[in-house]
Amino acid sequence: MAAVAGAVVRCLGHDACQPGHRIPGSPWGRHEGRLAGHRLRDRPRPHASIYDDPTIDLVDVCLPTPVHAEHALRALAAGKHVLCELPLADTMDDARRIVDAHAAGDRQVFVDMFGRFDPATEVLHAAIAEGGHGTLKTLTMELRTALLWEGYQLGLDSIAMDMLHSGLDAIVTALGRPESVTAVGVGKDSGGSAAEVLLGYPSAVVHYSASALLPKPYGVRGGYRAAFTEGAIESSWTAGYDGRPTGTLTEYTEQGSREVDLPARDAYAAVVDHVIACCQGREVSRLSPASVLDTLQLTLDVHAALTAPKRP
Repeated sequence: MAAVAGAVVRCLGHDACQPGHRIPGSPWGRHEGRLAGHRLRDRPRPHASIYDDPTIDLVDVCLPTPVHAEHALRALAAGKHVLCELPLADTMDDARRIVDAHAAGDRQVFVDMFGRFDPATEVLHAAIAEGGHGTLKTLTMELRTALLWEGYQLGLDSIAMDMLHSGLDAIVTALGRPESVTAVGVGKDSGGSAAEVLLGYPSAVVHYSASALLPKPYGVRGGYRAAFTEGAIESSWTAGYDGRPTGTLTEYTEQGSREVDLPARDAYAAVVDHVIACCQGREVSRLSPASVLDTLQLTLDVHAALTAPKRP
């Protein structure tokens, strides 16, 4: 693949893709400075004109999940690279169609698993892989939010795909697919829901708790607690409604505790940097569609459990 000197990116989707768009009070969104030197087109255009435009190198698919496969495949057929917002698809069949098309061609497909670039998650993955605190025994992850995204009610029919998916990827990337999955949830008529997910592994138990039942001033908060045989790590972060994000990570051993300094990295901007570097041949992708299949299958399993008819 020839290196791309200055990527021309077209964002295909809704307002969340617009330059400078921010969820109220959240630091999330595209950072204009990160795109310096790369032309970005965001004004609405007919889809056909995007695929037919030879000056566009990469299409960012920000459309509703059920049509991700259609447009990712169309972009590949037109010779474009693809950045697909997560989840990759809403069925395993569609996801595998994208994986197969990616493998058969010379264009790259990236899935926006921004959590893979989160510094606190990288610390957790390194601790599990390297065994610096012994063997992982329990991992508790939490994600709590108000309904800050217009049009997203985050009910039980969508919380797995729209809220749990990225955190499940952090778990699967570190530990693989679990041996057992239990998921229960509760929702409310006016919007929002909460889910509790328990994952069983041969030597560890993982608990993932998510809630979209908080009032707007609560913003978005989360973190994890990982207990090992010889220590523990705890991460806590907020993306407050006041627009002032915070985050801490602490390591605990029998000798004491210490705060870990994390790099000031925007995971969303890091994805953009990585995608452009891969298209230019400077990095090897960490976001391939094949790499998210196990996470997607687990997310669909959790979704099925949360939406199954309740017994009378």
